[in-house]
Amino acid sequence: MEIKPFRAFRFDAAVVGDVGDCITPPYDVIDTARQQQLYEKSEYNIVRIIKGKTRPSDNGDNNQYTRAAEYLNNWTEKGALKQDPAETIYAYIQNFQLGGAEFERSSFIALAKLEEFGQIVRPHEQVLNEPIVDRLNLNRATSAIFGLPFCLYEDPQGTADKIIGDLRTPIIDCKTEIGNRKSKVETVRHRLFAITAKEDIGAIVQMMSDKSCIIADGHHRYTTGLTYAKESGKAAAQYQMMALANTRQEGLVVLATHRLVGNLETFNIEKLITDLSENFEVTKLQFDSPETKTHARQQALAQMKAEFDNDRNAFGLYGPDNAFYVAVLKDKRTMDSLVPNMSSAWRSLDVSILHKLILEGLLGIDEDKLAEGGYLQYVKDTPNAIDESTAQVDAGQKQAAFFMNPVKMQQLIKVTDAGERMPQKSTYFYPKIFAGLTINKL
Repeated sequence: MEIKPFRAFRFDAAVVGDVGDCITPPYDVIDTARQQQLYEKSEYNIVRIIKGKTRPSDNGDNNQYTRAAEYLNNWTEKGALKQDPAETIYAYIQNFQLGGAEFERSSFIALAKLEEFGQIVRPHEQVLNEPIVDRLNLNRATSAIFGLPFCLYEDPQGTADKIIGDLRTPIIDCKTEIGNRKSKVETVRHRLFAITAKEDIGAIVQMMSDKSCIIADGHHRYTTGLTYAKESGKAAAQYQMMALANTRQEGLVVLATHRLVGNLETFNIEKLITDLSENFEVTKLQFDSPETKTHARQQALAQMKAEFDNDRNAFGLYGPDNAFYVAVLKDKRTMDSLVPNMSSAWRSLDVSILHKLILEGLLGIDEDKLAEGGYLQYVKDTPNAIDESTAQVDAGQKQAAFFMNPVKMQQLIKVTDAGERMPQKSTYFYPKIFAGLTINKL
């Protein structure tokens, strides 16, 4: 992979105050409530650019994309955004807690030459058209890149990690909160360092020259980059700003993404359980009070983890019948005849089994319905994800919830090595790579 340093535009704390009030999670995890919170944090919060509010009066000449370009130009003119003087590779370190443990994840931000998906850049999830159109409209209006595709490479020698480990003075050091007023709030510390020494930049560039990478997060952003590069013809657009992390680090955390099912014309939990019993061992955990519900949930999650540790495929299920269920696949060979054209690595994924055997096979949510939308909601494994999902089922807003174990890193590598993609939203790399730390104007 060909990478190179660049001169990023960054928020100037002397003008904007706390840079932590100006950066955001990626656009695709910002709902309306979070959008408003970010608007209120600072007049310079980059949500105004990456996911600006729409207005009833919007038209082709005045809309969220044209306003994004205005914000970018105004902030640059005011000095809120300033371009760094030297060609730089940026070290990006995130410190966070999970399950009471402390983690540190390091990556570096550079420009990478855009490559069609293949041996050099490997996707691991499917993409949808709508987000690409949205991001492409933003690129066209601003001629700039704000969000960071998050990519993984493997370097046993830890060349970049050693350089990053020797850095002492960050150019940005701030904290942000993940969550909202209704859920538990987690704090993430973000530190950005400038790598400007020619020998360090050369070492990282050389290290990456024979590497390939897996897109961990940001498939739509990368695909948009490919499209915009062809469309615009700009030399600068042939390179994509991205964050790259070595898989050989303990701070690389992958969490699950759960599924909520709704809007099916016919749904019967008793029939679903009966149908599941053909290919799955099903355990029912009944409850009759808030206390016993908590206990049943804990039992279900504990059994799921135990099966996960024993390399068995297991799912949690919650429906409108006061019970949690755990479904464990009886025979892995069940998938062989169903999807013989896919690799054994793909067939062994929990998410593949869920989508093929259960969602498609038993509930009729096939690829056409997935593309249509409305039948499946993806829920990232935040601290309150289980309770918030069951609450939606209890309220009749959803018909069932499926709870997942996370994808293992080796599974991700094997599937991408086979040139295949997992079903959409198979992984949740925690925490997200934030937008607004560096901006690349084209």
